[in-house]
Amino acid sequence: MKRALAVAAGLLASSIQAGERFPELAPDGMTPEQKKVVEAIVSGPRKGLRGPFNAWLRSPELADRLQKVGEYIRYQSSLPPRLNEFAILITARAWTAQYEWFAHYPLAVKAGLEPKVAASLAAGKRPASMQDDEKIVYDFCTELLRTHNVGDTTFNAAIGKFGEQGVVDLIGVTGYYTTVSMTLNVAQVSLPPGEKPPLKPLKK
Repeated sequence: MKRALAVAAGLLASSIQAGERFPELAPDGMTPEQKKVVEAIVSGPRKGLRGPFNAWLRSPELADRLQKVGEYIRYQSSLPPRLNEFAILITARAWTAQYEWFAHYPLAVKAGLEPKVAASLAAGKRPASMQDDEKIVYDFCTELLRTHNVGDTTFNAAIGKFGEQGVVDLIGVTGYYTTVSMTLNVAQVSLPPGEKPPLKPLKK
């Protein structure tokens, strides 16, 4: 436990910059509930605390429930990693969540998403060279984020391609990373030193 907390503290310190709204939590200042959540996170597939977790630890019960949902969405979703990461980037773009895009862009490319697709998305444009399954994900997530619903044509296309579980997982990844985006933006989570914001504000 002590080693896990020390590792987590180092990761938090390396990811938290001046100006962020939630000061870094030191292990000796954490409550038993916070320490329990930290242990669960660092012993899982993430291996560390980054992004929204420093803020979420202010509400340890919520942090624990969210990290479990996020673990499923990141590592066990029925959607292929390429499409799951694409949905995350779509959500990051909708919220102009700089850290989220920074963290997931390389994961999306590693999973097989074409960089030019991500580049068009970052510019606020519909990518012209998407694969058929990527078009379905783009239409579903973009429509859901913009209108807070999806029409029958969009829904039926997603059901036909991914089935009911896939559609629910697609809703789940969009919803979870909306929560992540909101947290990152409100907490003003910074990029690592020397990194420039990858996203420009979208024109309204």
